[in-house]
Amino acid sequence: MSDQIAKALEFEKKAEKKLNGWAFFGFKYKDAGDLYEKAANCYKLAKSWDQAGSVYVKLAECHLKMDSKHEAANAYADAAHSYKKTNTKECIAHLEQSLNLFMEIGRLSMSARYCKEIAELYEQEQNLEKAIAYYDKAADLFQGELYEQEQNPEVTTSANQCKQKIAQFSAQLEQYQKAIEIYEEIARQSLNNNLLKYGVRGHLLNAGICQLCKGDVVAIMNALERYQELYPTFSGTREYKLLADLAAAVDEEDVAKFTDAVNEFDSMTKLDEWKTTLLLRVKLLLKAKEEEDDDDLT
Repeated sequence: MSDQIAKALEFEKKAEKKLNGWAFFGFKYKDAGDLYEKAANCYKLAKSWDQAGSVYVKLAECHLKMDSKHEAANAYADAAHSYKKTNTKECIAHLEQSLNLFMEIGRLSMSARYCKEIAELYEQEQNLEKAIAYYDKAADLFQGELYEQEQNPEVTTSANQCKQKIAQFSAQLEQYQKAIEIYEEIARQSLNNNLLKYGVRGHLLNAGICQLCKGDVVAIMNALERYQELYPTFSGTREYKLLADLAAAVDEEDVAKFTDAVNEFDSMTKLDEWKTTLLLRVKLLLKAKEEEDDDDLT
């Protein structure tokens, strides 16, 4: 047993003794809490993460007995970050406790931060439905912190990052209309923000790719017209040219033309995995139609 673990066990034993002994109500929990904090630090130094997490939970409970919700929320977050190294389920459970307490005391930005962290954990686990739910909640919380939003443009950026994740995963789950609406909304909002304006054509490209996945040529053409009205310089971009060429290829059911347009764009600006995956879906639909037409001719 390491020295740090031996010290941690000693601090824990003293804390339990304080809780079980007689003392004025507040002092009892304060003294025990101080000892639990020392124990947790020793466990962390020994890299004994599960024990550290368990002790931080006891510390949080002491703070709750003293009605110190802010300190309790921080202790649950510390527990979560200890468990993060060993147990994702426990980590998420304690982040939930932390964000709920921060919501109770009106600290929406802290709640939003931990909500986003839970979403990221579900994303790592490839649980996209859960990730969407928590990114959605985080975006609402970031936007709800109005005072902070006015003082700090990073809050708007954080909300947009969450929304982009929702759109990304929605498209992966074939919920294309939901993704389109989010990308278009972010593009509209970004036009009024000098820091975010540069990203508009990327958001419109993502929305356009989702339109292609729906396979409705009329809707794609209408969307391109709307995007030009929204962002007049869009029609001069390579993103617009790609969407227009792909829409024409879909309309003509021409797989070769579709492939050439994608390759031309990709040779200049590398397409990421998400775009490549969705464009492959469109290409496969196009191929299926082409083969269907060939069968009809024979």
